Amino acid sequence: MADSPARSSRPARAAPAGAARGRSLFFLYALSIVLGLLAWQWIAQHYSGFVLAGPPAVLARLADMTASGELPRAFAGAARHMMLGFAISIAVAIPLGLAMGRLKVLHDMLDPVVNLVYAVPAVAWAPLIMIWFGLFFEARVALVVLMCTIDMLIVVSEGSRSIDRRLLAVGRSFGAGPWRNARLVLLPASVPFLFAALRIGAVRAVNAMITAELFLAAVNLGAIMKQASVRFDSAAVLGVLFLLSLFGLLLQEMLLLAEKRICRWMQRV
Repeated sequence: MADSPARSSRPARAAPAGAARGRSLFFLYALSIVLGLLAWQWIAQHYSGFVLAGPPAVLARLADMTASGELPRAFAGAARHMMLGFAISIAVAIPLGLAMGRLKVLHDMLDPVVNLVYAVPAVAWAPLIMIWFGLFFEARVALVVLMCTIDMLIVVSEGSRSIDRRLLAVGRSFGAGPWRNARLVLLPASVPFLFAALRIGAVRAVNAMITAELFLAAVNLGAIMKQASVRFDSAAVLGVLFLLSLFGLLLQEMLLLAEKRICRWMQRV
């Protein structure tokens, strides 16, 4: 009973430490963005606005495209095929990756195929995707699926293979069958690797989104970038790139926040 106050004081001391760490992280985050914008502005001053627009010109161009409704419509159309392709990739890569990690026969059968596909640049598949799916929505979804699934599959498979076999043995010793062991032991132990795969897949999905719109039919954000490049409107091109960067960063931060909430037991540096 004597040490109960000491125990109760530990969370109280940990909370201010966590808050201070959060404030420090936010400060460094903001500082890196400000320094990046200042470096961008300094470099842009040495070039014509046609070649490299500065941050004020890019923000003004983004505001004009947003006010006209052009940018929101284009972004919504691009996000639609990106989200669908990403969802299909998750539905394929996570169960198949977990199975490859735990079933040696399946891993030995599929691993060479996965590595062969991974070795080919995703853009090189674009002509074949055009033949199979055409140039429009289905083709864009297919390219997103191709660019996301292989990367996620590799991460999930390797993460599943690295799980300590003793954890599964403990589950079996308590009478858990294969499916119950997978649900109660394998899946929770794989959560950190699943989030790593989701973060990689989210970035790849954003890459695939704009790649599909540039290399297939030029629509949505890809159409804005192509038309802007013809007009030598670097502010519009950089504005779309800036928007894509922010979107990818937002997806990453949302997944990291979800991982911290779910994986509270993980020790982080």
